Amino acid sequence: MSRIVYVNGRYEKHARASIHVEDRGFQLADSIYEVCEVLEGRLVDEARHLGRLARSLDEININIRHSQKSLGHIMREIIRRNRVSNGLVYLQITRGAASRDFIFPCPDIRPTIVCSAHSISRSKNDALARRGISVITMADQRWKRVDIKTTQLLPAVLARQAAREAGAYEAWLVDGAGMITEGAASNAWIIDGDATLITRPCEDGAILRGVTRSVLIELAARENISLVERAFSVGEAKAAVEAFITGASRLVMPVVQIDDALIGEGTPGDFSLKLRRLFHSVSEISSP
Repeated sequence: MSRIVYVNGRYEKHARASIHVEDRGFQLADSIYEVCEVLEGRLVDEARHLGRLARSLDEININIRHSQKSLGHIMREIIRRNRVSNGLVYLQITRGAASRDFIFPCPDIRPTIVCSAHSISRSKNDALARRGISVITMADQRWKRVDIKTTQLLPAVLARQAAREAGAYEAWLVDGAGMITEGAASNAWIIDGDATLITRPCEDGAILRGVTRSVLIELAARENISLVERAFSVGEAKAAVEAFITGASRLVMPVVQIDDALIGEGTPGDFSLKLRRLFHSVSEISSP
């Protein structure tokens, strides 16, 4: 857990950090966020994350005075103050504190900016990847603007809790046509019998444009791996040769079971493990 948290220009001890009770992020989920990997004290794919953050802010009309360079400085300082070598940095921006009303407050209300960081164990993640994870499938009940990375995450919370209660790691969400969109907190991938990577396209508005997903697409192109962006069904996923999820916290994580169906031989596949191993070779690693 982060020992020092940035809140609106101040670096506070975690136990003392707070926001206003009428902050719109707290009361209305009127806010966006980003989670960026930290590798050996350096930000991974910083420009991509801050670019997506800027897009999300623009999509819900939140204007901040901080530049991307300034936000990058805050994240680096939080990493330094918390002595995070390998982990995650979390950045959240809300529309600010104002009397509770669905209508936007007056323009002079300053947005709230919160940043924290914590360590994660790379060895534990690697051990999990060697075992692989299981996922369950369930109906996608999220709002239609999943392309915006907002803190409106209750459907994802309920999906992940359902997965936990079923003894699984993640939930893959299914649209009304029986096609998988993405995971509750990850993008979903399969590999078919022709060694083709398949993942849902962002352009149909059904998934978030994952940063890890985008980097993996570049990696596939570099390695001359066939890739198709299209929707795929639950049945097709269960019949896949390999499957995996992607996200900043788990990178490429092999899936060995979907519902009651084993994927391949029920062990992580060579393609998934190769992509995981090579991931940081195409990531943008920032300066300290």
